[in-house]
Amino acid sequence: MKLKLIYLYVSLFCLTGFKASETFDQFADKFVKGYAALKIPQMELSYVTALKQIKPADEIQKQITFFETIKAEQKKLSAEGLSKSQKQDYELIAYETSMNLERLSLEKQWDANKPKEISAGGLYTIPNGKAWYKYFLKRWLSANVTPDEIYQFGLTEIKRVQGHIEAIRSQSGLSEDGFYKHLNDKEFFINDPKDVLKYFEQTRAVIYKNMGNVFNKHKIQPLKIEQSTNEAMAQAPGYYDNNVFYYNQFNKPYNKRQVDWLFIHEAVPGHHYKSSINAAIKQSKVQQLFYYLGLEEGWGAYVEELGKDLGAYKTRYDELGKWEWDIVRSVRVPMDIGLNYYGWTDEQALSFWKKNIKNQDDIAMREIARVKRWPAQCITYKYGAGQIMEWKQILQKKEGTKFNIRNFHDRILNLGSLPVFMVKERVLEAE
Repeated sequence: MKLKLIYLYVSLFCLTGFKASETFDQFADKFVKGYAALKIPQMELSYVTALKQIKPADEIQKQITFFETIKAEQKKLSAEGLSKSQKQDYELIAYETSMNLERLSLEKQWDANKPKEISAGGLYTIPNGKAWYKYFLKRWLSANVTPDEIYQFGLTEIKRVQGHIEAIRSQSGLSEDGFYKHLNDKEFFINDPKDVLKYFEQTRAVIYKNMGNVFNKHKIQPLKIEQSTNEAMAQAPGYYDNNVFYYNQFNKPYNKRQVDWLFIHEAVPGHHYKSSINAAIKQSKVQQLFYYLGLEEGWGAYVEELGKDLGAYKTRYDELGKWEWDIVRSVRVPMDIGLNYYGWTDEQALSFWKKNIKNQDDIAMREIARVKRWPAQCITYKYGAGQIMEWKQILQKKEGTKFNIRNFHDRILNLGSLPVFMVKERVLEAE
């Protein structure tokens, strides 16, 4: 009799689990079809472009109705009994529903009181600009953060990076003035684009040879290295697109100190490496709807910290190149919030820049214009990298000698593109 009862209980449990799973699959399918039908634009770099794309009141209400319906229906569904992939979809749907309803609330207010012309002077200069900035910050970072806490994070990173730069200056034996004067010497610059290509090819060979030091083996797509002809991208030293790493050299010498960190960030084990792995991961229909830059750019910035493990940064000046660009990224964090949320003037931002960055005044106004034009986007580099380094420290402390850096990287890489908070949950959970 007892065996029959146990069999009955097990049968009922399995049947209930199956129904819950089946019901959730139907719900997820409804979300995917409904979301796709709304044709919601991807996140725009330019806030002016994003605001111009806001739809009329009836279309806004249509979206609100959809997401409120999804929210109400999801409350009736339990995550109990769902598979691992279904639980991931459950979280994604809840997150996207919440973020879209926050966006739509702002859009509804905008539609009711929109100006004739949208100010291009930064989010602080538009109606309800501070609320918009809070939303953009959370959206770009794919995390529930506030401007004040990210501002403080930026100040901390400035001090950390300045410490690395000062250590290298001290090792050089040069005075501060002599050190920065030395950085402009001809020995650090390459004139012939063919020589620049050779330097990048050498770096690729070294890094490919040493990948096993910190990464498990993954199959990645062949990578081409080419000189860019796209002058619209000339403000960056290089970029990655569709299995090609491009370096930018337009009528002026190329800085050798940019070679190692830039290849690591844009190519391997940065964007090319991660995108190759992302493409091989089987993703649900829900996950395929979204792409989260909060960790993608953060990954590229994080792997720069592994340069020595990868056989790069053979000289102190090779390593300095990484910190020279990282101090720019670090200063942009408080500057972005200052200009777009605290209401800084360009003069205040320039003063902040000059106080914290030496030898790079020539790009200051360009970067100030960038953070006003593309609010919060530039923070993804530092925030994402900071999160990964924090997770690594937590696991190193928890696992001690059992910690494996290669497996840690796989915990991140094998997830594909997800919001930062979801990656954190999965990276730190017990295996």
